[in-house]
Amino acid sequence: MEGKVAWITGASKGIGQACAVELARAGCDIAFCDLGGEEETIQQVQALGRRALFVAADVSDRNAMESAGARIQQTYGRLDILVNNAAFGVRKAFLDLEIAEVERVWAVALWGVFHCSQIAARQMVKAGTPGAIISISSVHAERAFPMSTAYNAAKSGVNAMTLTWASELAQYGIRVNAIEPGWTDTPGERRYFSEELIREEGKKLPLGRLADPSEIGKAARFLASDDAAYITGTILKVDGGFLLPMSTVRV
Repeated sequence: MEGKVAWITGASKGIGQACAVELARAGCDIAFCDLGGEEETIQQVQALGRRALFVAADVSDRNAMESAGARIQQTYGRLDILVNNAAFGVRKAFLDLEIAEVERVWAVALWGVFHCSQIAARQMVKAGTPGAIISISSVHAERAFPMSTAYNAAKSGVNAMTLTWASELAQYGIRVNAIEPGWTDTPGERRYFSEELIREEGKKLPLGRLADPSEIGKAARFLASDDAAYITGTILKVDGGFLLPMSTVRV
């Protein structure tokens, strides 16, 4: 993967940052967009001897993403890998949801994936080079968690788009896959749960803990690599057995 260029959305922290670091470790130069907080990711990528380009932009803004794609081309002259990681969620009862809340979730977690994937795929096709598009989906796509109407629907949509694009883009040598993380130890979890609850509930999972973001990043690195050259249209669970039947969960 030496010298390839990877674009990661929402990479200032958490899973997105881990994806950027793992791809840089594999030899990729990195471009990433987020709403700020870019310093740590830039430092980690550069410490691995790779270049880092940051674009402050919202993935739900089509014009901003078109500009981001153009900057990547201007800076690096190529684009080989896209990792759609940026997402947004609202945990609220269906009866209490505001339309604006649902629209915001879908704008980022669904439309953002569409925008970036179409822009990246068009660049890859124009260049005549093979590529890889990887979307960070969620176990929410398969299990209907309460209080997550908009997020559940968005992640189900990401899976459906992944399979559709894999079929359409195979003729161009562009592989399209998705990853379904389970419960992952990211800063965003602290919005909803205390450290004690995360620690105690993590013990109840089949592997006895939450995932580390780097474990999702390594899965993205694999799917982007030539080791996965014959893998497309796959939804890869990296959930530590989260979706296994409850009878297998330790109590």
